[in-house]
Amino acid sequence: MVDRVCRWMMKMIDAHNHLQDARLGPWREELLRELPELVECAVVNGTREEDWGAVAELAAKVPWVAPSFGLHPWYVKGRSGEWREKLVAQLDAHPRAGIGEIGLDCWMEGYDLAAQTECFLVQLALGAEWDLPVTIHCVQAWGPLFEALAGAKRPKRGFLLHAYGGSSEMAARLVELGAYFSFSTYFLHERKGRQREVFAGLPVERLLVETDAPDMAPPPGHREFPGEPRVNHPGNIVAAYAELARVRGMRVEELGEVVRGNFKRWWRGDE
Repeated sequence: MVDRVCRWMMKMIDAHNHLQDARLGPWREELLRELPELVECAVVNGTREEDWGAVAELAAKVPWVAPSFGLHPWYVKGRSGEWREKLVAQLDAHPRAGIGEIGLDCWMEGYDLAAQTECFLVQLALGAEWDLPVTIHCVQAWGPLFEALAGAKRPKRGFLLHAYGGSSEMAARLVELGAYFSFSTYFLHERKGRQREVFAGLPVERLLVETDAPDMAPPPGHREFPGEPRVNHPGNIVAAYAELARVRGMRVEELGEVVRGNFKRWWRGDE
């Protein structure tokens, strides 16, 4: 991995991934040894009560892991009656953690938008009360998401829309509410030209970069770390930075400095 990193002369920030995911299990120890050569910080998102412990364990073991705990819309139906209390307990135990991955999803089969919205607003309220970084997932639910955000208190530091797939027009409205937007490795696929066009026009001070590993892998020809074809290697953050820099007409190093500053404002609350 070191040879691949040297040509960048910088370390990168992965604003959204799932390093705790069991699909990365066969390579996890190797990843934890080698990724510090490439990544200065990675936000590791829990998605349900059952994996919050794994996120906490990683954060205790790995200094460059920034933990985030949330109830993802895919898992709302399986939540326990004590899910909020369990979430609060994790946030109490990890004062520098974020809330995520949370959100709304009308693409999934059998979705219950009312239940998703209820859980989303509970978590957003915690983020606003404690001014925590919040990471939001949204698929085919932009109208309901905007209504929920506009009608609720939000963290003063803003919130992240990970792998943003909405329109430029919606992005402009979300910027006014405090949104940041992360560019995904998945947007390197040829069919994702519309997303690349949207990111070309977003305010530069709201840009972040992510892998969503082990999900949303780039196409094979753009993978810095090929690995298992169905598993997105976290090292592919290199490809995401390179493509976003190309889309924005920037040098990668220049983009890296911008992203670092944006991340500090969002995640750490720095002015």
